[in-house]
Amino acid sequence: MAQIIFDHVTKKFRNEIVLDDISFEIEKGEFVFIIGKSGAGKSTLLNLIMKQEEVTSGRITVNGRRVDIMQRRKIPAHRRRLGVVSSDVGLLKDRSVYDNIMLAILATGKSNDKIKPTVMKVLGLVGLAGKFQAYPDELSGGEKARVLLARALSVQPEILIADEPTANLDPDSAWDLMQLLEEVNYRGMTVLVASHARELVTIMKRRCMTLVAGTLVADEKKSIYNSKATDIFEERRVLKDGKRNR
Repeated sequence: MAQIIFDHVTKKFRNEIVLDDISFEIEKGEFVFIIGKSGAGKSTLLNLIMKQEEVTSGRITVNGRRVDIMQRRKIPAHRRRLGVVSSDVGLLKDRSVYDNIMLAILATGKSNDKIKPTVMKVLGLVGLAGKFQAYPDELSGGEKARVLLARALSVQPEILIADEPTANLDPDSAWDLMQLLEEVNYRGMTVLVASHARELVTIMKRRCMTLVAGTLVADEKKSIYNSKATDIFEERRVLKDGKRNR
């Protein structure tokens, strides 16, 4: 069975359709870009996987578990199997790099004797072992992004979810972060990246799912950045077809 399955998934906010009848499967160990304009539904799709939003209709299965009908008491355990990199969940400015990662590990219920080795291991993976005592304001933008990645990896997730991880990074820092995500994927972890970074998507040539106005219009292997993602005429066509079908 695929690791992530969306089966005719629709998500509405009030009367607005944000995702419209989306179906796809992602196998364990894949690296997948999710692209599209702002408002296309990328973050909503990721939030449904994390059970931060409720599906309106359809079925979502992650790691063999039905997320769409998951009981509330099982949600924390589900989320602990996911590593999340998002600028919306930033670093605590009054805590050191070490403490920021330690708090994420404590939330998983790990014993105290495993915390320090885990923190230093993940910081080593992102090349920041020497910065464990630093505070966020003492780090560059690229270093902060790598600490966010280290924090996500510290919970030993089965799936890594990155929502616009290179936003506000200079080209060199963005490329460094993408190479780290690729290294994580080479180690066997499934990686999902929502991104606007056309050049990076094109250079990396991984599976690319293109959302336009909440509709999955393309799903391609070893793809460059699909021009449909930013084509206003394609967006108008999708919206027109959606109204006709309803």
